[in-house]
Amino acid sequence: MSQGLVPSGAPVRIIGDVHGDARAFAHAVATERFVIQLGDLVDYGPDSAAVLTTMFALIDAGRGLFLLGNHDFKLAQVLLGRAVATAPALLATLAALPASMVPRTLDEIAAAPAWVQLGSRVFVHAGFHSAMLEGPPPRPTPIAAGRIDGVLARALYGEPTGRIQADGFPERSLRWVDRIPQGITVYCGHDQRSRDGRPYVRKGRGGGSAVFLDTGAGKGGHLSWIDLPPEG
Repeated sequence: MSQGLVPSGAPVRIIGDVHGDARAFAHAVATERFVIQLGDLVDYGPDSAAVLTTMFALIDAGRGLFLLGNHDFKLAQVLLGRAVATAPALLATLAALPASMVPRTLDEIAAAPAWVQLGSRVFVHAGFHSAMLEGPPPRPTPIAAGRIDGVLARALYGEPTGRIQADGFPERSLRWVDRIPQGITVYCGHDQRSRDGRPYVRKGRGGGSAVFLDTGAGKGGHLSWIDLPPEG
């Protein structure tokens, strides 16, 4: 169910949210493994343009892909001229992004899958939904849409509670972890659930597990990755 995106039998390196940390990302992709980056390439860190350049080079070489993250999705909406709220981090990304990179950036964000399944492993930016086990995400992604919903919304935003935390970010529930079936492991980012630089692992009531790889890259924390052998 990789839809041909990941070479059959390839060992993979799963990399969490990069958020413009170009130096850490360059170090993380220095591998012979196929790279699956979990989304949110841009914003916050010092050089989102360099991160995009590195990711595009991996794609051109057939050595990696990135999943669609909410920050990537919002960047595309702004580049398409949609009227959306622009936080300081996004404004900084826009200011540093050369005009020559805009067409490629839009093309790659539209082509980025919202999730990928490889056997018992599901890779997604924010949160799992059981429908992800039923088939691939729509492609190209409707990046010009004012909003997305359903399974795509779960993939990009997780499961918001509707409340705002003390840090100003939306509160997000992890109830979806309890709905991961036995034998399935979900690898995701989006929320920084760990402060020690190590991925956070949570076991669900349904028998499945979630591994959170956002450890604060671009926000004063670290960039995390996990190497996985071919499934089989």
